[in-house]
Amino acid sequence: MTQFGLIALCAAALAACAQVAPARIDPAAAPGALPIEQALDGREIVARAHAAAGGDAWVHPRSLHMIGEGVFYAADGRIDRHERYEMWRVYPAEKSAAHAADGRVRIQSWRNGETALLLAFDGVRSYTAAGPQPPSEADRQWSENFGFGVIRYALDDGFSVARMPDDLVDARAAYVVRITDPHGQQTVFSIAQDDYAILRVGFATPRGWHERTYSDFFTRPGVSWVQPGRVRLTYNGVKQNEIFWRDFSVNEAMPDDLFAILAPGD
Repeated sequence: MTQFGLIALCAAALAACAQVAPARIDPAAAPGALPIEQALDGREIVARAHAAAGGDAWVHPRSLHMIGEGVFYAADGRIDRHERYEMWRVYPAEKSAAHAADGRVRIQSWRNGETALLLAFDGVRSYTAAGPQPPSEADRQWSENFGFGVIRYALDDGFSVARMPDDLVDARAAYVVRITDPHGQQTVFSIAQDDYAILRVGFATPRGWHERTYSDFFTRPGVSWVQPGRVRLTYNGVKQNEIFWRDFSVNEAMPDDLFAILAPGD
């Protein structure tokens, strides 16, 4: 190759590099990069999220029953599909600790027609398929499952709400607020700037930083309740499982024995 040919080749390469260089981003125009409506404080953002989720019926429900399916991810990449995943929840009248078990709850899933996961709390004791659990195990278990519901009580006495830097969640501009409960426990929520949907919650657990990301929202005729159809759960940034909710019902009666599981043979 001649000297002139080499120079031409280098010039062409430089031109190609120039063509693929990323465009300069103007921070002032980047969605979620800088606060929008700086006068909007954390409490007002939460109040708007309450209204968008269903208003008083969403803030003060008696019970919730959800039906869907679950996908669980192992550390080695294996996928475990549960074809049916259900949750029954009876809500408490009030809440003081964001990540403590309260009310009543039962979570059960099935794989190939057989129970794959079973957890319950009857208001006093916790259960698995093996029956009642020791208090220490129950405390650890529920600290990883309770957290989202604190936003319902965020405007009550004893709670505080602080606005944090705005962010993006699934490319949606979001307000971020930190809710502190009367015991000092903190929970971080990301709330969409366009429709005030609750897009993400994050809080510390014994397993590390836990986040749930919500999307694919849907409603049911005659019910003022907005339900996320997909929930992705991560620990320390790694996805562990996701739930696809297909149906829900609000305020149905639930018998007490639904939340108490006997040990095998009892």
